[in-house]
Amino acid sequence: MGNRGMEDLIPLVNRLQDAFSSIGQSCNLDLPQIAVVGGQSAGKSSVLENFVGRDFLPRGSGIVTRRPLVLQLISANAEWAEFLHCKGKKFTDFDEVRQEIEAETDRVTGANKGISPIPINLRVYSPHVLNLTLIDLPGITKVPVGDQPADIEHQIRDMIMQFICRESCLILAVTPANTDLANSDALKLAKDVDPQGQRTIGVITKLDLMDEGTDARDVLENKLLPLRRGYIGVVNRSQKDIDGKKDIRAALAAERKFFLSHPAYRHIADSMGTPHLQKVLNQQLTNHIRDTLPAFRSKLQSQLLSLDREAEEYRQYRPDDPSRKTKALLQMVQQFSVDFEKRIEGSGDQVDTVELSGGAKINRIFHERFPFELVKMECDEKEMRREISYAIKNIHGIRTGLFTPDMAFEAIVKKQVVKIKEPCIKCIDLVVQELINTVRQCSDKLDSFPCLREETERIVTSHIRDRESKAKEQVLLLIDVQLAYINTNHEDFIGFANAQQRSSQANKKSSAGNQVIRKGWLTINNISIMKGGAKEYWFVLTAESLSWFKDDEEKEKKYMLPLDNLKVKDVEKSFMSSKHMFAIFNTEQRNVFKDNRFLELACDTLEEVESWRASLLRAGVYPERVESESSGPSENFSMDPQLERKVETIRNLVDSYMAIVNKCIRDLMPKSIMHLMINNVKEFINAELLAQLYSAGDQNALMDESQEQVQRREEVLRTHHALKEALAITGDISTTTISTPLPPPVDNSWLSAGAGSRSSQVVLRGSACGFPADVRVSVVCRSPPPSPTAPRRMSAGQRPAGRGAPAPPSRPGPLGPLNNSADNLT
Repeated sequence: MGNRGMEDLIPLVNRLQDAFSSIGQSCNLDLPQIAVVGGQSAGKSSVLENFVGRDFLPRGSGIVTRRPLVLQLISANAEWAEFLHCKGKKFTDFDEVRQEIEAETDRVTGANKGISPIPINLRVYSPHVLNLTLIDLPGITKVPVGDQPADIEHQIRDMIMQFICRESCLILAVTPANTDLANSDALKLAKDVDPQGQRTIGVITKLDLMDEGTDARDVLENKLLPLRRGYIGVVNRSQKDIDGKKDIRAALAAERKFFLSHPAYRHIADSMGTPHLQKVLNQQLTNHIRDTLPAFRSKLQSQLLSLDREAEEYRQYRPDDPSRKTKALLQMVQQFSVDFEKRIEGSGDQVDTVELSGGAKINRIFHERFPFELVKMECDEKEMRREISYAIKNIHGIRTGLFTPDMAFEAIVKKQVVKIKEPCIKCIDLVVQELINTVRQCSDKLDSFPCLREETERIVTSHIRDRESKAKEQVLLLIDVQLAYINTNHEDFIGFANAQQRSSQANKKSSAGNQVIRKGWLTINNISIMKGGAKEYWFVLTAESLSWFKDDEEKEKKYMLPLDNLKVKDVEKSFMSSKHMFAIFNTEQRNVFKDNRFLELACDTLEEVESWRASLLRAGVYPERVESESSGPSENFSMDPQLERKVETIRNLVDSYMAIVNKCIRDLMPKSIMHLMINNVKEFINAELLAQLYSAGDQNALMDESQEQVQRREEVLRTHHALKEALAITGDISTTTISTPLPPPVDNSWLSAGAGSRSSQVVLRGSACGFPADVRVSVVCRSPPPSPTAPRRMSAGQRPAGRGAPAPPSRPGPLGPLNNSADNLT
């Protein structure tokens, strides 16, 4: 016996499922889950089994369901079951399914009534079910038994709430007929998560076990404790029926006979029983599908629109056509060339706002990183003067010289010029790395053809490496040219006459004036902790000072620091901070800022730190020098005043001449690299890359698609076809299914009126109370009600007591003492 009541929607929804299963996806209609909530031994498992049409759940007294069972029903041509914890094993005997549930429950919880929130996932494939999820939850209990924890009630409640709080979950609040409905925990939980009653259905079980002379007619007619969707009574198999292997078909027939033959239920027999419950759930599923259909259809249309162009290209695609491969190769190489040039030269379209492109990074290397590396190569002042004095003494030899020797100047200058080779080579290495990174980024569009991408990267990278060696040769030649002839007649060279009056640092600043070199945000790390620790300010660097302001409007200046005698030092990155730091200090051991010897500044990135250090170099703030640790008498030698004047003169001459050399090298390096490498690589890609690819080997093999691209093409075509078919099916659903309106709201104030209070109820015709004749007034009285005479009216400002509010006091009226919180209009 299958679930016949659930089969109305199967053909239409299955067509949707089939359309999407062809592309390995689900249709994402978000069919609701159905959670069965109730106390222990309320008959929850029997209700679930009736949906499936099979006996497969453990039965017994006390707490039997001790772990949530997430039951996924999947429509299929055959009938079998499988568990998530033992994939690949198919269960065709449902007695084995029950045994596996019991064994898996005991494995986690033990055999002595323990519980666990870890769910058991079971899938049942059947031609008689609709794709949806049923959840069998542990019964609500109050007192722990066996190995159950002391807070068993709260654990089970939390477990149930995890499932029923979802908006797509239908709640079957199961209550046995032989217990007090006002004490139903299932109804109370359902009310907590579904106060409007839109997804709660009351289920009354064990109607056949009520005491003789009693019935649940008022409950099933929705007169007592009314629900928006009402109550449905079911009669499940007894334990004796289950032990006797009474099948579900016979049980449903016995249930039908019970309702038709019982005097209290025969008039509502058509709205009772498991088949009617299935029909109501089927209507709810239909409503849910119709409600989600507009958004689902809109989603299908947007997906179809996004795939239209790509699918059209793939339909005309011929993988083995030689002309297509040739055309694709030409297009790919041309696109690669355009992308490379745009990344190097810059482009107005498709500007990257996340990170710097190759050309911008190379510009930074030319004008920030390379000048910084040049200054770093300058030697320590003490070491420089010591070398000059040794050179002067060694040139004079045994004689005492009267004049400053030219040869000492040339020897020191040449030693300084040789040091420039290292930063120049490093500059070329950095540019080469950026060019290679740019090639890799541009080749990302060749992913569809892995052989083509690999060969393109190999050819262009090899050419870059070849040009790298040539550029390094040329740069070293530039250094050798500088060494070949020391031009003391250069127009910018100060000469011997002015050497002694010149102070290079002051001269630089006086010529620069108050020119602004850089502005930007920096964080001062070593502000007093009492004042908030690190703080961000707007910094302005000129040739003479470093100032900071409260914000970038520069209205409120916080401090101005002169640059005299300042130097920069590295600061290790703190493990407590993600920022990169550097510090400024005074070489004369003076405080730089208030009581601080150092001014610790921080940036977000290492690139910003290097940029600020390069700007400080332009202003004459040089990096800290490591003092020479060599020991010996040379450190303590003393010079006579005449030698000191000669050393100072040559020192000024060396500064002047090295400024000329550095200026020349800073100008020539970017030009040389652009000519010998960057422009050459661009021309190579434009003119020779295609020829190199043709000569590299078999073009057919070169243009073989990747397996991912083949799968992508097939998936796009399948998805496009499935989307078109699904759109057609959704049209059928909207025209062939009927929407059932939601029942009107009912007064649920009984939930706050006090569970368990004894009351009696009278249903009055509206005509007897002054209301329209078709309205019935349900009044709950504390004593048997007298004959009705007139309706009880509320005074202005009164309202029925709601959930969580105290009920107004009772007072006598025409109908006797009434409780306003229990007045129900149905």
